[in-house]
Amino acid sequence: MSELDPQLRLALEAILMVVEEPVPTHALAQVLEVGEAQVSQTLRMLRREYLDHGHGFVLREVAGGWRLYTAPQAAAYVEKWVTHGRSGALSRAALETLAIVAYKQPVTRAAISEIRGVDADGAVRTLLARGLVESVGRADTPGQPVLYATTTTFLEQLGIGSVDDLPALGVFAPPGPPPDEPVGGDYKAARRTLGRMTPSPIDGDVATDDAPVLDAEHLR
Repeated sequence: MSELDPQLRLALEAILMVVEEPVPTHALAQVLEVGEAQVSQTLRMLRREYLDHGHGFVLREVAGGWRLYTAPQAAAYVEKWVTHGRSGALSRAALETLAIVAYKQPVTRAAISEIRGVDADGAVRTLLARGLVESVGRADTPGQPVLYATTTTFLEQLGIGSVDDLPALGVFAPPGPPPDEPVGGDYKAARRTLGRMTPSPIDGDVATDDAPVLDAEHLR
């Protein structure tokens, strides 16, 4: 086969645009009902064509299959696009939400909102986009809300091996006896009380020098 079959090319490119992992040649041949050798040759011709014409993507045969990837020489443009409009540091709201997830995980959005005293949807979306939290299932409660937990990216950003390496919550507690548990889950009032007693730990005020801190310097 010296020239690309237009219909086979169309079909292969359409499939390769949507697959999330390398797809084997035999699977493509089976779906398209053509010979495996024909599919393999077409894929190799496409790979060469993309390289020769300097496209922003390349076709690679990896992990036993084929998949489209961003061209290495276009990496700087992709990075610029991904980071466009995003500040380097997390907002205070996102840091507060991340701290709650870190210490209460797995936890629902409703529980986060109750503890913070404000709606947490926006902050959770930000953390999901940054790859710092992820959904880990659903709670066994009415409505089965999504449960969230921290990710390996979160651990890498803080330089710790697991969430067990986070400092104990007692490190952040103000001096004196702890306040009573909020009546009826009234975390908003309790938060105001604690705010008057001590600065928030997420602003970087901690009692030890070596404990990891959930702050904007770590999580960029």
